[in-house]
Amino acid sequence: MRFIVLVLISSSFAFAQTKTTQALDDKYEGLSLFFYKNTLRMLNQTDDKEFDELIKDIDKMKFLMIDKNKSTFSAADYKNLKTSYGKEQYEEMMSGRFEGKNFDVYLREKDGEVKGTVILASDSSSLFVLDILGKIALDKAPALFKSIDNSTDIGKKIKAFAGIEEKDEKEKDKKSETKKNDHSNNFN
Repeated sequence: MRFIVLVLISSSFAFAQTKTTQALDDKYEGLSLFFYKNTLRMLNQTDDKEFDELIKDIDKMKFLMIDKNKSTFSAADYKNLKTSYGKEQYEEMMSGRFEGKNFDVYLREKDGEVKGTVILASDSSSLFVLDILGKIALDKAPALFKSIDNSTDIGKKIKAFAGIEEKDEKEKDKKSETKKNDHSNNFN
């Protein structure tokens, strides 16, 4: 009986996300989503073989989005966040920029095998965190973000949370009104 309880407890720890990501989620209001291997496959609405290859080694993933303006998340908070991942034996493997976002990728290895991956993407208004149990090719990290954003259901939730859809609709309404006014002025 003790053995079974120990196995259950140890298996629940094996699938836990990082403490740093959980603390970030608890401290700041944001959008938090979990994905498992099957739900990640459902994001591949076009049966893209490259996407299947990208997610093949991901067992579980937590996606976190924080609106920096609403949460007063600062540059110092970002620096502390990176330090906290280091304290959990995550090593910074890559930093770069892609489509206006700064990317930082951290890996945790055990016995030479990648066990966890954390990808931080930050721009002036938002912080995105992918806390992955498993691994992805480092050069494909931006592609994973883009795939999540382009997913119909998830992309809508992200944009709704960030207020992007509302802004886009207002811009469309403005353009439509301007066209109507221009069109009616042509007849006068």
